[in-house]
Amino acid sequence: MSLTPQQIQNIAHLARLELKAAEAAAYAASLSSILGLVGQLEQADTSQVAPMAHPLTGQVQRLRADEVTSGNARDLYQRNAPQVEAGLYLVPRVIE
Repeated sequence: MSLTPQQIQNIAHLARLELKAAEAAAYAASLSSILGLVGQLEQADTSQVAPMAHPLTGQVQRLRADEVTSGNARDLYQRNAPQVEAGLYLVPRVIE
């Protein structure tokens, strides 16, 4: 698939990126080659490949123990808040 510099400018606009005209041509070539590679991958026959439930088949992944490592510091954090009531931060109403 070949992208035009105008398409690259449209993509850049959607991504809120500013591209110069010279950059658009370079990005068009790069992105076209990436999309070409994706097109090649789509053509690969994967009908005989079983989906994997876990990438480490037959192996066990070491996990750390699920333990609390720090305490509740809500009171400490709320000391700096302008207004707090019943453990909640009070903020000005912005929507009527």
